[in-house]
Amino acid sequence: MLGLVKKIFGDANEREVKRLMRTVEQINAIEPQFTGLSDEALRAKTQEFKERLAKGEEIDDILPEAFATVREAAKRTLGMRHFDVQLIGGMVLHDGKIAEMKTGEGKTLVGTLPVYLNALLGRGVHVITVNDYLAQRDSQLMGQVYEFLGLTVGCNLHGLTHAEKQEAYACDITYGTNNEYGFDYLRDNMVLYKEQMVQRPLYFAIIDEVDSILIDEARTPLIISGQAAKSTEMYFAADRFVSRMKQDEDFTIDIKLRNVTLTEAGVEKAERAFGIDNLYDHAHVLLNHHIQQALKATFIMRRDVDYVVQDDEVVIVDEFTGRLMAGRRYSDGLHQAIEAKEQIKVQNESMTLATITFQNYFRMYRKLAGMTGTAKTEEEEFKKIYGLEVVQIPTNRTNIRQDSPDVVYKSENGKFKAVVEEIVKRHANNQPVLVGTVSIENSERVSEMLKKRGITHKVLNAKYHAEEAEIISRAGQAGAVTIATNMAGRGTDILLGEEVPETGGLHIIGTERHESRRIDNQLRGRAGRQGDPGSSQFYLSLEDELMRRFGAENIMGMMERLGFDEDQPIESRMISRAVESAQKRVEGNNFDMRKVVLQYDDVMNQQREIIYKQRREVLESENIRQIATDMIKPVVERIVEAHCEGDIPEEWDLQAIVDYAHGNLLKEDTLTKDELWGKEKEEIIELLFDKVQQLYDEREELIGEETMREFEKVVVLRAVDSKWMDHIDAMDQLRQGIHLRAYGGTDPLREYQFEGFEMFKEMIENIQEEITKYIMKAHVENNLERQEVAKGQTESGGSGEPAAKRPVQKDEAERIGRNDPCPCGSGKKYKLCHGK
Repeated sequence: MLGLVKKIFGDANEREVKRLMRTVEQINAIEPQFTGLSDEALRAKTQEFKERLAKGEEIDDILPEAFATVREAAKRTLGMRHFDVQLIGGMVLHDGKIAEMKTGEGKTLVGTLPVYLNALLGRGVHVITVNDYLAQRDSQLMGQVYEFLGLTVGCNLHGLTHAEKQEAYACDITYGTNNEYGFDYLRDNMVLYKEQMVQRPLYFAIIDEVDSILIDEARTPLIISGQAAKSTEMYFAADRFVSRMKQDEDFTIDIKLRNVTLTEAGVEKAERAFGIDNLYDHAHVLLNHHIQQALKATFIMRRDVDYVVQDDEVVIVDEFTGRLMAGRRYSDGLHQAIEAKEQIKVQNESMTLATITFQNYFRMYRKLAGMTGTAKTEEEEFKKIYGLEVVQIPTNRTNIRQDSPDVVYKSENGKFKAVVEEIVKRHANNQPVLVGTVSIENSERVSEMLKKRGITHKVLNAKYHAEEAEIISRAGQAGAVTIATNMAGRGTDILLGEEVPETGGLHIIGTERHESRRIDNQLRGRAGRQGDPGSSQFYLSLEDELMRRFGAENIMGMMERLGFDEDQPIESRMISRAVESAQKRVEGNNFDMRKVVLQYDDVMNQQREIIYKQRREVLESENIRQIATDMIKPVVERIVEAHCEGDIPEEWDLQAIVDYAHGNLLKEDTLTKDELWGKEKEEIIELLFDKVQQLYDEREELIGEETMREFEKVVVLRAVDSKWMDHIDAMDQLRQGIHLRAYGGTDPLREYQFEGFEMFKEMIENIQEEITKYIMKAHVENNLERQEVAKGQTESGGSGEPAAKRPVQKDEAERIGRNDPCPCGSGKKYKLCHGK
C-alpha cells in the first residue's frame, strides 16, 4: 500500500530535495559573478548583506547570494568547493531541520553555509560538537572562511576563564560542546551580577552528530552540585549485606529493564540483618534505597563494561561511544554503591544546585538544526520531542559498499575465532580492516588474539582516547588493522591509502549488534565514503546480549538439532531481519523511556523557567522595590486570611495578626487590636500594607536609596537561590519515590505533576516570607555583599565549597530562638553558631 502511495505522490524526501535543487540552480547560475570578484569585493558582501537585512529584506531573500559567497570564500581559503548536495544540506539546516548525510560527505563544510547566513543577523550562532577536539579543529579550519568574510569566530572550551568565555560568546559564531553550552546556561542563572553572565539570548544552534547529543545523551541531565555531608559507612554495610544474597532466592533481576527486585525472603533477610521490624517503614526509606543500589552495583553494573577503575576512582564508560566520562558520576547514590563494591574510598553524595536535560536546553533556541550520518531510524523521536524533520541528502557519488548478511555462531568463542581468521585473511591481502566492538573488554580480547597471531594493530577504546583522531584517520592505510570500541573517533574522516581501492577498500567487521540500528549503521558507514569501494559484515553469537534478550533459544535449538559445532556459522538474511526486528523493539522501548524522563523533567522545566526569568529580572533591573513589595503583599494577604476565617468578625484572631506583624513586618508596638477591630478583611489588609509601605520608606530614608536598592537584591537573590536549591533536592526525592504510587492505582506522572505544583507553590510562599522578614526587620550595614548560597561544580558529585557565612545582625538575633537554625546558613543551631 505504502509503495503504491509513493508511486502516485512521490516520496516526500525526494520532493523536498527536488524543491531545494531549484535554489541550487540559482546559486550555480550566479557563481561566475562571485568567481570574478576580488578578495576585497567578496569580503564587502558581508556588510552589503547586513545593510539589506537592516532595511527589511528577509534572510531567505539573500540566501542564494550568501551561499555563493561562502562557496567562493571556501575555494579561496580552504581549496574546497561545495558540491551541489552540500548546498542542499546547507538549506535543510537553515530551515531548522536535520540533514542526514553519509560519512565522508563533508558535513563540517556544509555547516559553513547556514552558519554564515544566520550570523549576518548579529544574534550569535552556536555550532555544537561532541568533544573539545572537534570544536577546536572545526573552529580553526572553518574559521578561515568566516574570518575571510569579516565575521568573528570563538571557541568555547572547558577550562576557559570567565573573560575568555564572554569573548567567545560575543563572537558572531561560537563553537563548543553540548556540555559546555548547557553548563554555561546553568552558571549564568547562578551569578550574582548581570555582568558575570556569559551567554546572549539563545538564537540558532547547529548540532553536529545530532543523534549522539539529542538522543544518546538525552537521558543524562547536566548537574551542578555541591557536597552533602552524609555518612559513607552505610554504603559499605549495604555492600557487605548484598554480597551474601542469592539470586532468585533473595532477589530477581530483570535483564531488559536492568532492574533488581527483592523477594519476600530477601526482605526478611534484610530486616534480620539490620535489626528492624519493617524494611518498608517510612523510617527506613534510606536503608531500603542503599540496599537497592548495592544490589544494582553488584549484580548489574559490570567493571570494564559500564565503568572502569582508574587510580582508585570509578570512571563511567559511555555505552554509546565507549569513551571514559571523567568527572561524571552516576546519580542517586549508585556511584557510591559501586565504590563500596570495588572497596575504594566512597565520595560523599552531592546536593544538586542546578540541573537541566539536553532536551530542555536545546528546545530553548529560537531555531535548531542538526546533521549526522544516521538519523532516519529515530525520525519519530526527533519530530515529537524537538519538532525536527529529517531530510536525507543524496550522496555526491553513488555508494558502492558491499554489506554482507550477518554470520551467527553458537558461542562467543567461536565467533571471535572466526573474526580473527577473517582479519588474518584480509590482512594477508594488505586490505585495511576496522573492527567494531561494544565494550573495552571485547576490544582487548580481540587484541590479545591478534597478538598471538602476530598481527600488528591499533586499539582505539576509551582507555586511549587521547590518540583517537590520529589512529582513526590512519585506519584506511594499506594493511592497517584497527579495533575501535563502538563509535570512538566519531567525526574524523578515514581516507584510503593509495593502493587500497584495488584490495577492496576498507572492510568493516562488527563483533556484535548494538541495541540501536543507528550505531550499527555508523560503523558500516565508516567504509565506502565518496564512492570509495568498501565492505562490511557483522559476526554474532547466540551468547550476545541482544540475541539472549530476543529469542536466541529457538536458533540454538535448531543448531543443536542440526549438529552445529561452535566453529560452524549460519549466514542468513532471515536472522539479520530477526535481529533488526529486535533492535526496533529495543529502540521503541528506549524512546518510551526517554519520553517519560522528558515528561517528568518538563514539570521541573516549567518551574525552572519561571524562577530563572524572575531571577534575571532582579539582576537586570536597577530598582527592584516594586518586585520586593509585590512579594510582601501576598504575605500580608495570607496572614489576614488565615486568622480571619468565616463571616463572624468576633471569631477572628486579631491578636495573632498583631503578633505576626510585630515579629515579621513592623516595629514593636506600632499596631494594636483596636486598630483592626470592626474592619472588613480587605480593610485590614490595606491598613497593614500601608503601615509596611510607610516603614519601608522610613528604612530607605534612614540608610539611603542606593544602599536600600542593593540590600533588596542581596535579600531577594539569597532567598530565591537557597529555596530553589532545596526545592530541586525535594523534587528529586519526590521523583525517586513517585513510581510506588502506581501500586495504589494512580498515575505516577499525574501525581508528580500535582505534588510538584503544590511544592513549587509552597516554595514561592517561603521565598516571599523570607524576603518580607529580612527586608522589613534585618539590620542593614553599608558593606553589603551579594553571596553565593553554595559553590558548585559541574558534575553529579564531588565537593562544593560552603557558602561564606555572614554575621547575624542584632535586631534579627533578638527574634531567633536558641534552638532555631542559624540564619548564616551553616546548618548548625543558633546557640552553637552565632548565638554563642
